[in-house]
Amino acid sequence: MKHILTLLSHEIRMLLVSPATYVAATLFLAFMGLIFTKILEIYSSAPQELSPAAVYFQLFWLPACVMVPLLTMKCLAEERRLGTIETLLTTPVTTTEVVLAKFGAAYFLYVALWLSTSGFFFILRKFSGEAWFLDAGPLLGGFLFIAVSGLLFVALGVFASSITSNQSVAGIFSCVLLATLILGGNALSDSAWLAEAALRPAKAAIDYAHVFSHRDDFARGVIDTRHLLFYFSGTVLALIFSILSVEAKLLHA
Repeated sequence: MKHILTLLSHEIRMLLVSPATYVAATLFLAFMGLIFTKILEIYSSAPQELSPAAVYFQLFWLPACVMVPLLTMKCLAEERRLGTIETLLTTPVTTTEVVLAKFGAAYFLYVALWLSTSGFFFILRKFSGEAWFLDAGPLLGGFLFIAVSGLLFVALGVFASSITSNQSVAGIFSCVLLATLILGGNALSDSAWLAEAALRPAKAAIDYAHVFSHRDDFARGVIDTRHLLFYFSGTVLALIFSILSVEAKLLHA
């Protein structure tokens, strides 16, 4: 793993010169800016029980489902399409190092973009003069949830990019995976038919993977080790499958 830092710095530079990165950043910041503007309108019209930070992170899933595919769809798919993945692996690096470097670069940019929006709250605090608008608990909990859940989201995006040489297909597949994980679990958890006794194990598994409930716990400052285990183990599995997918494609090339 001695080449990982060299590969990681290279991948970060490649992301910073990619047009898709700036498309993702522009869409993300514009969307989050609109959300924050809407929050200001709500709070200026009537008192609210929740802090602005708690409301702000409720729509995390929409930018995640758009931004992650844009950041990851090229990482392995484009390498395979151009045939540069084979050339790269003839150097003294391993498939694991390559996949981890691409994952690390995408994750770094994902977290950096989210952290850049923290300026919204400092601006609001400065001009409103109300310390409540900068409630540290929900704000830190929300960003911690973004950082932890982002590990799995980005890993799924890398996996989607590892199974195809078409970056558009990789982006769509990544979006489907994320929407299924985030929105599918939320929809199934509210299904009445899962209340049947025979389906209780399935309901327990769906509740365990319920991303929205994880978000609510983090926003309240509740750091459940089961949530951490879910995201960390899911990230490791997605990266292992990505590595195996790349190696399988190389064997059949």
